[in-house]
Amino acid sequence: MKTKTLKLSEINKDWWIADAEGQTLGRFSSKIAQVLRGKHKPEFSPHLDMGDCVVVINADKIKVSGKKETEKTYFRHSGYPGGDRETSLQELRKKFPERIIENAVKGMLPHNRLGRAIYGHLKVYASDKHPHDAQQPKELEI
Repeated sequence: MKTKTLKLSEINKDWWIADAEGQTLGRFSSKIAQVLRGKHKPEFSPHLDMGDCVVVINADKIKVSGKKETEKTYFRHSGYPGGDRETSLQELRKKFPERIIENAVKGMLPHNRLGRAIYGHLKVYASDKHPHDAQQPKELEI
């Protein structure tokens, strides 16, 4: 029996909507990463972008456990000497609450060209309003 390889024309992408309200950051993000990657499909291939598109709403209402709200930091660097910056989760939640989920999911995807392509299928919004009604997203149970 031969193994069948999918063609790009045979891959169909569904749209899902996930509500982050009251969810724990790590468990929620890992489920989103699996759907983006396509691991929930029986014809999954690790070298293909066959995952679905995911819309996350209420990103500002995601929960974290322990002291992460005050002690967790996000690091970035400008590329210049002395250009390192740290931001706490608390500050990030005030300014850019979408980035909390985006950073968590991005870290769970492959760190290569395929991962960057898959990351483009993630849409995160701080409130429950989103512009993707035309895609008729289905409810993602988490």
